[in-house]
Amino acid sequence: MVPETASLSPHLASEGKAAPLAMRRVDGARWDAVVADFDGVCQEQLHGFAAIRWPGVGLEPNLFEKDGRIVGGALIMVQKLPLGLGHIALAKWAPMLADADAPDGAAIYAGMIDALVAEYAEGRGMMVSILPHASPAPVNAEYRALRARGFKRGFALTYPHRYLVNLRLSDEAQRKSFQQTWRRQLNKAEKSDLVFEHAGRERLGEFKALYEAMTDRKQFPDHSAYDTLDALMAMDEKLRPELFFVRHEGIVVAGALIFKAGDRAVYLYGATNEKALPLRAGYFMHWHIIRWLRDHTSASWYDLGGTDGFQGLHQFKKGMVGEEGKVHPVPPVANYAAHPLAFALGTAAFTAREVVNVLKRGIDLLRPDKAKPDQARPELDAYLK
Repeated sequence: MVPETASLSPHLASEGKAAPLAMRRVDGARWDAVVADFDGVCQEQLHGFAAIRWPGVGLEPNLFEKDGRIVGGALIMVQKLPLGLGHIALAKWAPMLADADAPDGAAIYAGMIDALVAEYAEGRGMMVSILPHASPAPVNAEYRALRARGFKRGFALTYPHRYLVNLRLSDEAQRKSFQQTWRRQLNKAEKSDLVFEHAGRERLGEFKALYEAMTDRKQFPDHSAYDTLDALMAMDEKLRPELFFVRHEGIVVAGALIFKAGDRAVYLYGATNEKALPLRAGYFMHWHIIRWLRDHTSASWYDLGGTDGFQGLHQFKKGMVGEEGKVHPVPPVANYAAHPLAFALGTAAFTAREVVNVLKRGIDLLRPDKAKPDQARPELDAYLK
């Protein structure tokens, strides 16, 4: 059930001293098997995903134990700095809690941060950079805990907002939650003789053909981890994404891949053909995915991801999130170093990478064959105070 605080980690909201934890490193296969049962698990923290997505970094999977019991973990990416000047320890969507409802969740989270600081910042002289998840709670407790521990604010995503659908609603309550325009489009879609299908991984090729035809047609810049699909679909059932299709008159018009493990299901990839828009197939597909996730998983939230700056995607996702969901930003990256030189070198590396990203976005804007972002850039300061 969704906690009354509407937070993935409600006990992080309470103050608490860091719990003394034992940290031990494991191999990639062991790591993926253990974290499959974590409430906080996500694809970015899977060794099988990260090894393909970021092939140039060292991967160090760390499990944390309290009184002999595994309580959390963090897959750390160790990135070399240019000219052999040092390393940065990076964690995206980590550290993860094994039990999001643990009464000592705040102390466990603080203990994991302390252990990472001791190992990577103090012991190995690196800058530690952590990017927390967007939280459904009014305040991002993980980011606040990092700042209280001495981490400094770093760069933020250009379009940081994430769209979270509440999965623990009845059909009636869910439809009532949708914005009126979204609900109206769904009603029309249900009159179009569409058929929803839950498919097996043997049909991945069918999804790929649909996805690649769509990206060619729409000309959206694709910065996703699409090349990791084969590895993800080869994982054990707990971690394997679920594949869904929508048919019209026997022809597939829409499809989606959904990460279902943990307390937050995630919309990874979606694809449609040219017939899907007039049929409103996207509305029909997501409605049935929401119901499937509610009935077949323990997830509390369905994370629709971001918008990459496209206003149409914002309107579609915000309408689906509705009154009972949340639209909150991913916080800025939080950086910590025990030594001034490590912090300066790490910050310089991040600044150089951001300059490259800005140049890439500028090139995309100049290309006449690519769709252009048209969404206003949001401000983060009010949310993060």
